[in-house]
Amino acid sequence: MADFHTIKRLPAYVFEPVNRLKERALANGVDIIDLGMGNPDMPTPPAIVEKLREAVMDPRSHRYSTSRGIADLRRAQAAYYARRFGVKLNPETEVAATLGSKEGFANMAQAITAPGDVVLCPNPTYPIHPFGFIMAGGVVRSISGLPDDTFFGPVERAIRHSIPKPIAIVLNYPANPTGHVASVDFYKDVIAFARKHHLIVLSDLAYAEIYFGDEPPPSVLQVNGAAEVAVEFTTMSKAFAMPGWRLGFAVGNERLLAALMRVKSYLDYGAFTPIQMAAAAALEGDGSEIAEIRSIYRRRRDVLVESFTEAGLEVPPPDAGMFAWLPIPKRFSDLGSIGFSKRLIEQANVAVAPGIGFGDQGDNHIRVALVENEQRIRQAAASIGKVLLSAGHAADFKPKPASR
Repeated sequence: MADFHTIKRLPAYVFEPVNRLKERALANGVDIIDLGMGNPDMPTPPAIVEKLREAVMDPRSHRYSTSRGIADLRRAQAAYYARRFGVKLNPETEVAATLGSKEGFANMAQAITAPGDVVLCPNPTYPIHPFGFIMAGGVVRSISGLPDDTFFGPVERAIRHSIPKPIAIVLNYPANPTGHVASVDFYKDVIAFARKHHLIVLSDLAYAEIYFGDEPPPSVLQVNGAAEVAVEFTTMSKAFAMPGWRLGFAVGNERLLAALMRVKSYLDYGAFTPIQMAAAAALEGDGSEIAEIRSIYRRRRDVLVESFTEAGLEVPPPDAGMFAWLPIPKRFSDLGSIGFSKRLIEQANVAVAPGIGFGDQGDNHIRVALVENEQRIRQAAASIGKVLLSAGHAADFKPKPASR
């Protein structure tokens, strides 16, 4: 049987070797501290669960829903954008519910991409950003993910030298895996650039509420005129600890959202209605649940920076998100990110994500997720520290003072 065209365009799943080792160890009863997948471990707040329980008791809610989301949910998301970002959205035409931000992004790629279309995408970045377009028949050109003046030189070169001209540019701030945060001024420059070159802007804002500084990350839609070219994707998974509920949003440009909804209307009837009702109630809350979840991630971030630095790793403190992006120690660079990740499972019983899974520019890093409690993070650091010392490179891994 011939290979399938779309599958041939996808590389082997780079996390698979590490996942196999992890699963084998778990099957043998080994206590693996899993800091690999960004899978929030906190329970969904009780008030949200109670709203779900209440809604599910109504048999009328068990019928098919609608792929664009129930009206109450879309209104709640529009109200959230107004409070949080000062952005006014029409819930009828500028807000759509998705089955998580990942599904929304992939279906948007299906909606707007013709075979051979070129898309500008950060490297490293979350895998669905490039592979959503690759599965749709597009071509991805890598650009920098640094939200500063260095961003635009490579992007301008990509515009000049790409045939055909790019149709879209992907943004992801706070960034997964690096934790970079963009400013409104940066977004202003991106929107001006996009309008000049007739680019669609797709912004992934999944980590908007998980931040560690005083200023919350902005939305690209705060820029005047952004809604003429941009769509932004958010999710309930992180801010409300609802990853398994699979609910997110796409907001912004009416024409792009109409295209997304056209695709989705053939694929799904939307999330289970009680889930949408519970999500609407969550968005209408006072924000205390978000603040508590954020504080937990902040404490974990601080513990990870301190303990992993003491263990001998370089740990740039992330400004936002639920990950730390750590360079592989130089003496282990020949292993690459997969080899180093395998060594940490085999010798430290700690699972991390190899950086190459986020693009070839990430192969000298590992991603560490803040998905275990503080005690387990310290335990992981201690185990990794022993591995670094036992490798015979103690001189290169002297404990360093943690940077805050």
